[in-house]
Amino acid sequence: MSDYFETEEVVKGYDRHIVARILAYVKPYRFLVFCTFLALGFSTLGELAIPVIQQRVIDEAILARFLLVRGDVWTQVKLTLPQGTIDAVERGLAHPQSIWIGEQCLVPVGKDRNIAGHDEAQLREKGVVAEGEWYAFSYIPGDAAYKVMAAHEGLFLIGAQGGAIQTQVLASLETAEIAALRRQDIRYIIYAALVLLGILAVVLVFTFIQTWTTTLIGQQVMKDLRLALFQKTASQSTAFLSRHPVGRLVTRLTGDVETINEFFTSVLVAFLKDLCSMLGVLGTLFFLSPKLALVVLATLPPVMVLTAMSRLRARDAFRRQRTASSRVNAYLSERLAGVQVVQLFRGEAKSAREFGDRNHELLQANLGEMYVFATFRPLVEWFSILTVAVVIAVGSNLALHLSLSLGVLIAFINLVGMFYAPVMDIAEKYTLLQSAMAGGERVFKLLDTEERIPNEGKQRIEGMIRGRLSFEEVHFAYKPGEDVLRGLSFTVQPGEMAAIVGYTGAGKTTIINVLTRLWDIDSGCIRLDGIPLPEIPLEVLRASVLPVLQEVFLFSGTVAENISLGLPLSEALIVDAAKAVHAHDFISRLPQGYHTLLSEGATNISSGQRQLISFARVIAHNPAIVILDEATSSVDTETEGLIQLGMQRVLAGRTAVVIAHRLSTIRHADRILVLSGGRLAEEGKHEDLIARCGLYAGLYRLQYQGMVP
Repeated sequence: MSDYFETEEVVKGYDRHIVARILAYVKPYRFLVFCTFLALGFSTLGELAIPVIQQRVIDEAILARFLLVRGDVWTQVKLTLPQGTIDAVERGLAHPQSIWIGEQCLVPVGKDRNIAGHDEAQLREKGVVAEGEWYAFSYIPGDAAYKVMAAHEGLFLIGAQGGAIQTQVLASLETAEIAALRRQDIRYIIYAALVLLGILAVVLVFTFIQTWTTTLIGQQVMKDLRLALFQKTASQSTAFLSRHPVGRLVTRLTGDVETINEFFTSVLVAFLKDLCSMLGVLGTLFFLSPKLALVVLATLPPVMVLTAMSRLRARDAFRRQRTASSRVNAYLSERLAGVQVVQLFRGEAKSAREFGDRNHELLQANLGEMYVFATFRPLVEWFSILTVAVVIAVGSNLALHLSLSLGVLIAFINLVGMFYAPVMDIAEKYTLLQSAMAGGERVFKLLDTEERIPNEGKQRIEGMIRGRLSFEEVHFAYKPGEDVLRGLSFTVQPGEMAAIVGYTGAGKTTIINVLTRLWDIDSGCIRLDGIPLPEIPLEVLRASVLPVLQEVFLFSGTVAENISLGLPLSEALIVDAAKAVHAHDFISRLPQGYHTLLSEGATNISSGQRQLISFARVIAHNPAIVILDEATSSVDTETEGLIQLGMQRVLAGRTAVVIAHRLSTIRHADRILVLSGGRLAEEGKHEDLIARCGLYAGLYRLQYQGMVP
């Protein structure tokens, strides 16, 4: 059992073919996909806009400053300067926020510096730019700023619509006076704060939409996949189902489909968002300062190498963890299922030691996986801090040389943190991607498996099926070379009750499998009313031939639902079917009668009662042929008497094939077929077979007289 679990592939590298097949299930939900990408784009843009707005507020409002350019001096020295410096000054003089006061112009300084740091130093040497830093503002005669200038007229440069004051002098004024002069900056800050709140609200809304639509897409795809898997599995042949443990098939429909859901909710959209965030951050960095952006870019190669190494280590650690977990689950399942055997053979101590070994292996695997992430995350954070330190060092140097504003430097520090968060997220989600790829491969492998019983029959059966069965040189083997039926031939006439007996392994139960086409025979021919079974549509065949299996299976649901089993029967017809097999009395005594809910496996009623309900089911479905497989071999004498009475009603007017080891149930059969080694050894009535003293007589003596034949 452990080997079975260990053969399961739990991780797999990225496979574009599997991704393409998964995404094919998204096509019906294109609108949701569009909403997801739209929300993803808006939320990412909103997050990237926040540090840019912060930079603008710092540079253009909080730390607003201007350069005082002397127009008369500029005209004199203009031709002596390099063309690049001339162009920079001309752009500054033409800037919309520049303020002219006579022949002097105050040029704003910020991210969009019109005059670079090295040009500014050269212009100061030439006397074009006055010493010190200035603050310029506009005013309207009579407003608060105008009154401050009037009160301190000697401190200001005053123009027709604007004024200027040196920043160190501005700091010496009263707080109210500074507020009056900087009222435009205060308004800008309030406006920016409101914009930030609006952006945060938009990010919140679109993040919710993205999460909701992503989850909805994942759930819809899971629903479609589960339905496709169930329909595929339910339509497969018994040969296929016999080779695949139920637990494995259930895992395909639950666990493996869930990994595909994680692919949508935790991997695909997260990867796209992380990738968009990283590219957006890099684009924003280059937008703010190409020089400093190149510095940040130079620190990334070690991080990429670390991420690749961590991804490989995480894959190996995840594989060990899943394998160890499978071993523990397999051992627990096996030992708990057979706990009584363990206790009876005093194997508790041995089982505890073996489980302890597997449990320790799982512990080591879990610790190994934790070690990978415990190492990777601090290292990435260390590189993040290192990059911030480099940004501060280089950015401060540029700021001191007047080539970078403080707002840009602060924005860079925030953006570096935004860049490294997706790096850690991508590496940590890579194992989920591998698990989703492995789950997807197993799911699509099952969907691609085609082992159905061919249903190509087109033969129409006119009128009622009479029920004549014939086996003609039928050969069949569950495994090649191990024949179960070897040239079996017999005929059952309409309305005849034929009993089949034989030692274990003679092929009795196999007759049910091939007669209902749960398995197809290898050679020979089986006919129903003279028509080969493959020429009859499966739904017609299985509606005409109904078995009562040795192990009665009832579904969780009401008694009535188990009797009708899909047929649109009225309650009156259901009651009539139960009365016909003498099941009505005990059903009426149940707490809710025919509406009593049966537990899983119908364990809340007795095995005999389950048998009677299965008979009522046959009556309700009214088949032409009934097969009774060990139908009364596991019930008490009283219930067997009821079943014998019910059998008379079940078999009336129908062809019946009865397979039983309790020969008392078939003594009155029209014919008894004795199988041995997959062949027909004897046939005849009970008295005739006893008189022959052959195989049947030996079985009879063995069962009732304790004599070995």
